[in-house]
Amino acid sequence: MPISKILVANRGEIAVRIIRAARGLGIATAQIVSRADHDMLAARMADEKIEVGPAQASKSYLNINAIIEAARVVGADAVHPGYGFLSENADFADAVEAAGLIFIGPKGETIRSMGDKAAARSIAAQAGVRTVPGSEGRISPSDASRMAEELGLPLMIKAAAGGGGRGIRVAHSVQDLEQMMPLASAEALAAFGDGGLYLERFIERARHIEVQILGDGTHAIHVFERECSLQRRRQKVWEEAPAACLSPHVRAELCASAVRLAKHVNYRGAGTLEYLYDDKTGEFFFIEMNTRIQVEHPVSEMVTGIDLVKEMIKIASGEPLSIRQEDVTLSGHAIECRINAEDPTADFRPSPGTISSISLPEASCVRFDTGVYAGYTVPPFYDSLLGKLIVSGATRGEALQRLREALARFQLTGITTTALLHEHLARDPDVASLNTHTRWLEQWLEGRSLEVPALAS
Repeated sequence: MPISKILVANRGEIAVRIIRAARGLGIATAQIVSRADHDMLAARMADEKIEVGPAQASKSYLNINAIIEAARVVGADAVHPGYGFLSENADFADAVEAAGLIFIGPKGETIRSMGDKAAARSIAAQAGVRTVPGSEGRISPSDASRMAEELGLPLMIKAAAGGGGRGIRVAHSVQDLEQMMPLASAEALAAFGDGGLYLERFIERARHIEVQILGDGTHAIHVFERECSLQRRRQKVWEEAPAACLSPHVRAELCASAVRLAKHVNYRGAGTLEYLYDDKTGEFFFIEMNTRIQVEHPVSEMVTGIDLVKEMIKIASGEPLSIRQEDVTLSGHAIECRINAEDPTADFRPSPGTISSISLPEASCVRFDTGVYAGYTVPPFYDSLLGKLIVSGATRGEALQRLREALARFQLTGITTTALLHEHLARDPDVASLNTHTRWLEQWLEGRSLEVPALAS
């Protein structure tokens, strides 16, 4: 069924991204806003806007009934959830379709089965995809000691229904395990409304690798992989495509496993399969699936030339996959830096406020996806992401050099951002030599002062 108008059920830079993709397909857009967001860039860009509630996300961007009613009022025939908020809420996907609208994403049943991390492990095993050794499904605190004997220590305690690093603890002893299980369960319950947990073997020097996939419910392809190992508090900070640490053989095997799992669940839309890669053994293990577009999708677009958001919309409208696997090729290297309204010199304290000016580097190899503008006041109620600076080059070395140049020319005044952190990272020898892992950034930040900007190269 052709789509004529999309209700954008998100905010910030991803809302802008969806509006631009829809515009490129000749589709009208309506932007939902909270009472605090009438002046955001997406609200200015969309063909129309509609308020769905007060500033609190629970009463606006997470209000399913209000969003469905907004779609009815503006006459939208499809809803794009973006990432975060309700993007992986199976009840929301079901409610959209029950209202006679198109949900631009997978079916609710797919979100439900793959959104439960413990269930997703079992599904992956059925598809012949390796998972990190761990518990089979959810585990009760009373079984934790027995699992520690079977799996060995250290173990990672993870939220079955969660993501984004919440509800995760690393236990180095049985005593740690017994003490941390209730804490992890409580955090998961508060964050996701579900306190279920499962256990995985903790890999000391793991890299975070993820594979971008597209599926139309029958066929599926991969759009190669990304590395997202630079993380703080299990939140990604910097992403690259492709993962330069992988050999061509491992890359082929990894991407093939992702396609196998996507086909196994009849996946529809854009999705990401996340893996841990063990530097010591060369093994990779599936850990979870994100049934939505990812923040870091632009690096995959930069090295393949595929507009992933446009493809999502076309698939949702009922079109079969228009891209064959043999048509997806890698060209060069891309790096993305998340620019947040946070002060990296003060333990990443939030920095809301009014943006005085923005000066961006202008080059074909540079892209800045953002939802802000000069004069915009960043509200204190939501995620601190302002935008993503994405740079590409023929090689990783060239991409890094171009990133240094882009960061030197990038200016956003009026509030403090994390651009300074990225200036330092772009010049760090360990980053340049790929001597990093998922815990590297937090170790690197310990006792380090970022008061003085990195010297120009």
